[in-house]
Amino acid sequence: MMNHLPAADLIIIILYLAAMIAVGIIMSGKNKGSDQYAVASGAIPGWALGLSFYATFLSAITFLGDPGKSFGSNWNSFVFSLSMPFAAFIASRFFVPFYRNSDTISAYTHLEERFGAWARTYAMICFVLIQLARMGTIFYSIALTLKALTGFSMPAIMITTGICIIIYTMMGV
Repeated sequence: MMNHLPAADLIIIILYLAAMIAVGIIMSGKNKGSDQYAVASGAIPGWALGLSFYATFLSAITFLGDPGKSFGSNWNSFVFSLSMPFAAFIASRFFVPFYRNSDTISAYTHLEERFGAWARTYAMICFVLIQLARMGTIFYSIALTLKALTGFSMPAIMITTGICIIIYTMMGV
C-alpha cells in the first residue's frame, strides 16, 4: 500500500492526526458555554488573536503552492502572503476592540443589527462559499502530496483528514 514513504514518516503522520484529536478531547472540557467557545469570553489578548488570524490563512497551499506558482508564473500569491501580517495587525488592533465594545459575537451579528437579516445572510453565504472552495483546494493539495508520498488513494486521505478535523473541531478547539 505504501509507495515511497518510510514507516517512520507514516508513523509521524498518524501520531500527528492522533495528537490533533487528543488536543480536541483535552480542550473540550474547558468550554463552559457558547460564549466561551466562540469568543473565549473576551479573554484572549489582541496580539494572540492577530497570530490566530494569520495562522488561519496558512495551509498546505501556502507552503507548497505559493512558492511554486511564484517561481513558475506570477508573484500575486507571494505579495498576498506578505500582506497577511499587516491585515492580521489591523484586524486585531481595530476590528477586535470594535466587536468587543459593541457586544456582538461576530461581524454577521453586527451586519444584521446594522442593516438587517439580508446583509447577514448575504455575507454568510459569500463566506461559506469562499471557505468551501478554499477547503476543497487545501484538501486536494494535501491529498495530492500525500498520495505521491504514500500511494494511498486521494479519497482515503481526504476522508481521514476530514474526519480528524471534524472530531477536533466538534470537541471545541
